[in-house]
Amino acid sequence: MHNILLLTSSPRGPASHSTKVARTLVDRLIAAHPGASVTHRDLDAEPLPHLDGLLLNALSAANRNGLSPQLLASALRADAAISQLFAADAIVIAAPMINFGLPTTLKAWFDHILRAGTTFRYTDAGPEGLVTGKKAYVVTATGGVYSDGPMLPLDFQAPYLMQLLNFIGVTDVTHVAVEGVAFGPDAAAKAVEAAVAQVQALPLAQTAAA
Repeated sequence: MHNILLLTSSPRGPASHSTKVARTLVDRLIAAHPGASVTHRDLDAEPLPHLDGLLLNALSAANRNGLSPQLLASALRADAAISQLFAADAIVIAAPMINFGLPTTLKAWFDHILRAGTTFRYTDAGPEGLVTGKKAYVVTATGGVYSDGPMLPLDFQAPYLMQLLNFIGVTDVTHVAVEGVAFGPDAAAKAVEAAVAQVQALPLAQTAAA
C-alpha cells in the first residue's frame, strides 16, 4: 500500500467522533505499511460545490473550451478528486449521520466522482464499476443505535455509502460504527472506545493490501 485517501465530513471539527476513529484507523494503516502517504480531504472545511444545471453539464461536457473560468475551475476540481481516488490504494471515509443520511458535503464529493465512462460504465450486463483493486473503510457516527433494533430501518447512511462505493467498483469495504453518541458524554466516550478497539483488532495485513 502506497497511498491512503482520508475523507472527513463532520462539521464538528476536532470534536468529531467519526474523524477521531478514522484518524486512528489511518495511523494503523501507516504502521502496517511504513512509507505510505496520506491525502486528507476535509470536505467540511473545503467543500466541493453542490451540483446545479450548469455544473452538471460542465462535468459531462466532452469539450470544455466554451466553459466560463468559474465552471472550468469547478470541473477541474472534480477531475482532481477523481485522480485522487484512482491514486489511492485505501480509502477511509469518516461520516457523521445527519438527519438519517450523509452530510451534504460528502454527498457532493460522490456527485463529483461518480462519472459515467470514468469511474463506472454501462454495459449490456448492466453498470460496471471502474475503480477496482482498492480497500475502503467507512467510519460512521450516529446519535442513536442503528445497527439493530427499531432504528435499523432508518439508517439511510451506511447502506447508501456501501452502495455508492460498490457501484464504482470498490467492493472490499469494512464498516466501523460509532453508535449512541447522543446518549451523553459517557456513552459517547464508550462508543468511541469500542470503535477504536474494533479498529485495533482489524486484520490489516490481510485486508488492507491493494
